[in-house]
Amino acid sequence: MNSFSISQLAQFSGVKAHTIRMWEQRYNALKPNRTEGNTRYYDNQQLRRLLNIVSLAELDYKVSELSMMPDKKLFRLIQELNVENLNKTNEYFVAQLINAGINYDESGFEKIFSHCILRYGMKDTYLKIIYPVLVRIGLMWSADTMPPAEEHFISNLLRQKFLTAIDSLPLARPGSDVWLLFLPENEFHEMGLLFASFLIRFYGKKVIYLGSNIPFQSLKMAVQNTSSKNLLMFFVHSDFPEDAIKYLHILANQFKEKNIFVASHSQLGEKIAKLKKICFLNSAEALIHHLSSLEKSDLN
Repeated sequence: MNSFSISQLAQFSGVKAHTIRMWEQRYNALKPNRTEGNTRYYDNQQLRRLLNIVSLAELDYKVSELSMMPDKKLFRLIQELNVENLNKTNEYFVAQLINAGINYDESGFEKIFSHCILRYGMKDTYLKIIYPVLVRIGLMWSADTMPPAEEHFISNLLRQKFLTAIDSLPLARPGSDVWLLFLPENEFHEMGLLFASFLIRFYGKKVIYLGSNIPFQSLKMAVQNTSSKNLLMFFVHSDFPEDAIKYLHILANQFKEKNIFVASHSQLGEKIAKLKKICFLNSAEALIHHLSSLEKSDLN
């Protein structure tokens, strides 16, 4: 897929659609293509150009000047930056990690990621940089608008980082709460689940990680054979919201003594938040808040 709407560009870049349109009209920043039916759309080259403009604009370059530059010059400016001396917002790092991912640029991804680890430390790198990256590309995953090859490339890069980060954390303390993490059947995107695993492990809890596409009977067996008090799952696609809600009702009835946490995109989340016995996590901060509360209660 090499076709994006302006709203999808906004999701990727973090720039509002009306701002992108203003940059087009005022500065000729992007030149959208048009279908035979005269519908505007953007290709990968336009997306990469926008991400570079956004990154440099965060460093006090003027959008009007950047918009006049050819793609090669924008790329050269990015390459010449000394990231060690950057002291602006996180947006530069978020945009450039996405840019590296959609360009299959593993060395560029590693360079930015390594700098973020040195700059922010492990936890804040994942919260301030990787989490926004996940949110933005997650919008593309859920809508099936990201080219499959790019999706697999970015997913594998992030998966490697999460597994390394999780492996570096100490084992849970004896007697710690046990969390069972899984994705239901026909859900395969594990990035959010891996991020949750990292956070839960970071707060000293034990994680039993089942992974993706778990049949309900297998889940029942895992719950019966473990001491898990908390179940955490994600809905990423959920093409049929009524099926997702039905599944959660079954989950709540089957595991009445368990704490059930669910994360999802905002549209389905509005429905989940109304369910009894289900705790909807609308952000990483919501999970952190709960983990922090548990930590304080353990100390008292």
